[in-house]
Amino acid sequence: MARKINYDNWSKEELIKELRRIKETKYGLVWHRNLPEEKIDILINPDARTPSEMFPNEMAGKPFPILKEVKGKEINGEKGKPVNLLIEGDNYHSLAVLNFTHQEAVDLIYIDPPYNRGVKGGNDFRYNDKFVDSEDPFRHSKWLSVMEKRLKLAKNLLKPEGAIFISIDNIEQAPLRLLCDEIFGDKNFVGALIWRKKEGGGQADSYFVTEHEYILVYAKSENFAWKDEEIPVSESEFNKKDERGKFTAVKLAKWGNTARREDRPKMYFPIKAPNGKNIYPIAPDGGDGRWRVGKKRMDMLIEKDLVFWQEKNGRWIPYEKIYFDGETIKKIKERSILYDLATTADGTNELTEIFGKKDIFENPKPTELIKFFLRYGAESNAVILDFFAGSGTTGHAVLDLNQEDKGSRQFILCTNNENNICTEVCYPRIKKVLKGHKNLKGENVAGLGGNLKYYTCDFVEAEPTDRNKRKLVNESTEMLCIRENAFELVQDESDFKIFKNSDKYLGIVFYEEAIDDFKKAIKKSRGILTLMFFRLATTRTKNNLPMSKARLHFALFPK
Repeated sequence: MARKINYDNWSKEELIKELRRIKETKYGLVWHRNLPEEKIDILINPDARTPSEMFPNEMAGKPFPILKEVKGKEINGEKGKPVNLLIEGDNYHSLAVLNFTHQEAVDLIYIDPPYNRGVKGGNDFRYNDKFVDSEDPFRHSKWLSVMEKRLKLAKNLLKPEGAIFISIDNIEQAPLRLLCDEIFGDKNFVGALIWRKKEGGGQADSYFVTEHEYILVYAKSENFAWKDEEIPVSESEFNKKDERGKFTAVKLAKWGNTARREDRPKMYFPIKAPNGKNIYPIAPDGGDGRWRVGKKRMDMLIEKDLVFWQEKNGRWIPYEKIYFDGETIKKIKERSILYDLATTADGTNELTEIFGKKDIFENPKPTELIKFFLRYGAESNAVILDFFAGSGTTGHAVLDLNQEDKGSRQFILCTNNENNICTEVCYPRIKKVLKGHKNLKGENVAGLGGNLKYYTCDFVEAEPTDRNKRKLVNESTEMLCIRENAFELVQDESDFKIFKNSDKYLGIVFYEEAIDDFKKAIKKSRGILTLMFFRLATTRTKNNLPMSKARLHFALFPK
């Protein structure tokens, strides 16, 4: 029986917050949220209010994350190809920055977060800079708090038609599903894939040999369009024939889900059978059903003799005639169980081939698994984000698929550098894949080509002084280049800078007094200009620019 919570020592603000939480609680996921760090160890479970994740920089008064490029680690391949990004730092801060540079700009997110295996005695994720283990009474709440903050930021990055794929195992699969229902909406749940991750082994498991993991798929909105595989329809599938040619017959009564009359009442109406009697659609359970088409389309099919009738057990059943035209395609839906796709052993072998040695990274995902998601959820020019990048499989998969179908997808990888995972595994892997390497046999493996920029997270002080505001402005240059995808430096002045990407220009003006000099510098350029004009005021100034088109963006800081 749960202990009664003692509210005697709660402040007025805490009581109001608790009352609001109780009133807003609905069916779904409830856990301890926002409990100040210092209270976690002194409050017993029934009285606990949510743990809060803290970062050293925030406690030091530097809450504004920015990105700084690491010079010398960029990889310049072919001009015109996308510039991929690798961000080293806590992914919470990386996602905060990306909310400035890539809001609603990402097509697909894939993440492979820590599975909270500390519950089983391991250590695989940190909270407040400490590993969470099986003895921590808040281990599930902490994991959910970590995920909630990041998923909320990630949702902002997705395009309306975008989707997120999340790998997870049995430990947190059920809570994660409820958390995603809360963040993305249960109506945007696309499905759960079951991936067979290994073959054999597993005899150390207590009961069943666990061979699978899950991939939860959520859309950003109803605009999401899963790309089913499309194949030409074979003429042999059109097994009926009349004077117009070969045709196939598709039942006009609705089947499967939503096949009952109450699901679509307006699609329940009579049509006349060959024996002159009216017939109505019948649902799979024998009750009143509904047609696949509405009254207007049904009348058209009957009028144009596009209804094929078949008598079964004394009942007339209508079908729609669909004639073979040599161009018809059909969509093949994938199964939810990915049985023979690839295994973690394949992922390990890939790393071994690249680095020439084993034990580089524990249980890496194979590229074929990620490519499966990309083929169905991302167009050839999509932007793909992985903010638990680990060994860099997602970046490798994007480059590999681009090579296969001549696509121009761009990846953004975010990872911390715990145990040197970024500097010694993720970055070297991507570099080898881009530029080429030798495999285990000493054979040369050609690089896939492409561009990469390497960034680290840094911070700017929070105190609202003019000095700090100016520093934040100056440190924002690289993020503006990322936002506008313009990295080629054309002119570098202390008061303004000009960057270029093809015929697209980015102008960054730091001081109002530099406008005239900037206009002279940009005068001979022709193309589309995006101007970032920083002012330490709340008014806006518009200047005539000698470009064919210009978009003005103002970064404004109140006095």
